[in-house]
Amino acid sequence: MVGGRTRTQGDDMDLTDYRNSESERARISDLMRLAPANGATALDIGARDGYLSKLLAQRFDQVTALDLTKPSFEFPNVLCVQGDITALQFADASFDLVFCAEVLEHIPSKLLETACRELARVAKNHVLIGVPYKQDIRLGRTTCANCGGINPPWGHVNAFDEHRLARLFPGFVISSQSFVGISDAATNGLSSWLMDLAGNPYGTYVQEEPCILCDHKLQPPPDRQLWQKIATKLAFIGMRLQRPFLKPHGNWIHMLLARQSP
Repeated sequence: MVGGRTRTQGDDMDLTDYRNSESERARISDLMRLAPANGATALDIGARDGYLSKLLAQRFDQVTALDLTKPSFEFPNVLCVQGDITALQFADASFDLVFCAEVLEHIPSKLLETACRELARVAKNHVLIGVPYKQDIRLGRTTCANCGGINPPWGHVNAFDEHRLARLFPGFVISSQSFVGISDAATNGLSSWLMDLAGNPYGTYVQEEPCILCDHKLQPPPDRQLWQKIATKLAFIGMRLQRPFLKPHGNWIHMLLARQSP
């Protein structure tokens, strides 16, 4: 992401519980299954605590761990650097594998194509992408107490399916892809409008990501007035009515892309 904090930044928070959760173990296991078994160089975008960089270092001779803030960990054969996904400081085709998971959903939409061009530019052979799949980013929105702006959940400003993801990487072909987890979480236009009206009392206020508009930390809203409680109730009724028509799908999509031969 450019500007602001995201879950992909390298900070010092303890991620032990997060890494040990069943869903996270499944996500990481699948990413490692898709990653090439060996190679000379790999770039881990959004390295954060270095967990995935260290796993990649078991397969690649040299791993570069990049984040907006230089990661603070040390590990054999891993070089930690500060960098911006929209302006990578590497030469073309620098890495056998460019690894980018839980990052693209945070990139400002106007910079998304630029970021993907940079990933493709520095990749010699493969790009491995992991993002939420068909996420309804209207669900779980928050309202910033500082500026009143409405934020998507977890700072996810982009939603993806396999077609959009593939289109972002012209010159590459899908080598393999998979889906992890199951989700049918969704809302609708009327329900999301009612939740916004009510101040989004059930938004993702536990997130680390700040407001995407003013960069202030998000705080749970104050007690709702009666009319806001009514709006919330109506929003839940609207979502309940649509549930029989929802189809479950994967929670994450992982896509390994291979550079096409000239």
